Amino acid sequence: MKNKSFAPETLAIHQGYERDTQKTMNVPIYQSTAYAFDSSQQAGARFALQELGNIYSRLTNPTNEVLEKRLAALEGGASGVVTASGSAAIFYAIINLASTGDNIIVADKIYGGSANLFTHTLKTFGIEARVFCIDDVNTLEPLIDNKTKAIFFESLSNPQIAIAPIEEITKIAKKYNIITICDNTVATPILCNPISWGVDVVVHSLSKYASGQGSTISGAIIDRDGLKDIIKDNPRYPQFNTPDPSYHGLIYADVPLPIFNLRVRTALLRDIGATLSPFNAWLVIQGLETLKIRIHEHSNNALKIANFLKSHPKVHSVNYPALEENPYFARSQKYLKDGLCSGLISFEINGDFESTKKICNNTEIFSIVVNIGDTKSLIVHPASTTHSQLSPEDLIKVGILPNTIRLSVGLENASDLISDLKSALES
Repeated sequence: MKNKSFAPETLAIHQGYERDTQKTMNVPIYQSTAYAFDSSQQAGARFALQELGNIYSRLTNPTNEVLEKRLAALEGGASGVVTASGSAAIFYAIINLASTGDNIIVADKIYGGSANLFTHTLKTFGIEARVFCIDDVNTLEPLIDNKTKAIFFESLSNPQIAIAPIEEITKIAKKYNIITICDNTVATPILCNPISWGVDVVVHSLSKYASGQGSTISGAIIDRDGLKDIIKDNPRYPQFNTPDPSYHGLIYADVPLPIFNLRVRTALLRDIGATLSPFNAWLVIQGLETLKIRIHEHSNNALKIANFLKSHPKVHSVNYPALEENPYFARSQKYLKDGLCSGLISFEINGDFESTKKICNNTEIFSIVVNIGDTKSLIVHPASTTHSQLSPEDLIKVGILPNTIRLSVGLENASDLISDLKSALES
């Protein structure tokens, strides 16, 4: 589809697929390791990046390409690269910019696995993570120096259900010509388009709402149009502005393509290889076709459950930005569409660590699962699972308490879900 001004639900069904010779309505699964060349000259030209085209499925695959184009269109981006997981997408986005001796600035309220990647794993690469508070954006600017290569945050955080001040963050980043990376997994492009608020790169765990049925691990990186304007001749990013000896001295900043994802594909996927399989890409493509319908229903169910929880005597507080009393309500109205806030809820009970886990154990419909965005409703105790690697002090800093429960509200009947939670809270 050439017209990218179509509505998201239209793009999610059609973008990126031109029917092949068999005229199949569904996107084919191109389950192939490699691709034949017309000649040795063509093979050499593709390896030298003088001609674009398929070489090996570690780099490109026709099924993956449909998904990449579809995601880029949904996010309003220039290009996409899919990866074997959301964690791989985040890792590639960071090391595409930073190396030993550099630092990145990271929001305090993010997924525990991402926090662990930044503060522990990347530390072994010599990359420092500096943490700022999304509730006080004034804590961001003092952390910046000439070795700062990226600012990372989540549009709608998991599991704190906090909404970042996207516009304020990107304004500071542009002042210093620093690339911003936003994880839009929870909000999805149906509810939020970070690029429209000035974000440079969007990452996703497609394992969540995008696929929707808990059937695949997958991730994606989308870069915005015009990102080259920040990168070219920017001393923060010499890897894009100096010759790459592995590509005959290619200078990425001189290539007339979206260069951020070009380097992810030709350097990182080539050398590290956390590539998405075409079958898993196909599964995500199926999920995208119903994403808008699902995200609306997840959100409507979640709001009903949030209103029930806030009225229950055993619940101390409820974290859901669609509630008017929530501290992120104003941001939800600004950054999220149609007043919807996804199916993610967290709440604190009037109880301790063990009694909180007991509630999770007592549900019948809700399953104890650490994933989110499934059609089925899920429940988890973050302090003993997804964030268990953090100290008690660090848990408090990121908004996780011993009595916090996270829900991923599915597509079951809302009354049934409320009845299940009521029974678990009162048993």
